[in-house]
Parts: sequence; C-alpha cells; structure tokens
Amino acid sequence: MLDKDRILRKIDDLNLYLEELKQILPAYYEEYQKVEKKRSCERLLHLCIECAVDVCKLFVSGLKLGLPSEENDLFDKLQKKRVLSKKMCALLKEMRAFRNILIHEYASVDDELVYEKASTRLGDFEKFKKEILKAL
Repeated sequence: MLDKDRILRKIDDLNLYLEELKQILPAYYEEYQKVEKKRSCERLLHLCIECAVDVCKLFVSGLKLGLPSEENDLFDKLQKKRVLSKKMCALLKEMRAFRNILIHEYASVDDELVYEKASTRLGDFEKFKKEILKAL
C-alpha cells in the first residue's frame, strides 16, 4: 500500500528546495561563480534529486515491486508498472548520475554544467511531480 502522506511530504520538500533554488540562482553565470552561490545551488539541486529518488523508493516499496538491484532499477520498475513514462525514467537516470557527480565527485564538478542544469532543467522536476501525482 502506498504511503501517500510520506510521498506528499517528499513532494512538499521538493517544492521547497525548488523555490529556494529559484530564489538564489543568479541570472548570469559570472555571478554564479561566487563560491557561496555555486555551493548553495549544487546542494539544493542535490536535495531536489534526492527527493525524486526518495519518492520513487516509496512507490517501489508501497507497490511491493521487489528490491531494486540498484537505484536505476527503481525507475525501471516504475516504468514497467506505468507509474513513470519512458522519458521520465530516462530523465531520472540522468538526474541520478548527475547527483552522484555532485556528491561523490566521481568526476570534477563542471560549474558551467551545474549552472546550465539549474537554469534550464528545473522543469524536469515539475514533469516528475505531475507524473507522480497522477499515479497517486
């Protein structure tokens, strides 16, 4: 059984982080290069992605879809169950990989890429929320 309250709380958290990110994200890359702006944006983007992954975990658990072998398996399970579209599944895998770069520094963090994603890809979270709320 889906824990709708927990899922909605995670969506509320996601909304909060998105609003905070929009408030602090500078209009120009030059301003973004200030260390406090960079680190704040990186952290908020990381928290947004974590919320999306957490929501997926709650769905997989609540729908009793089995234990995922890895995080990407979460998204595949939800796509197979038609909770997520194929396109959203791919977006979430991309987000997860980007989150890993941010938090584990698998590769050096490319400031221009972080700024570009924060400036142009926040709509992906809105699409995610729409699909999740429809599935609820």
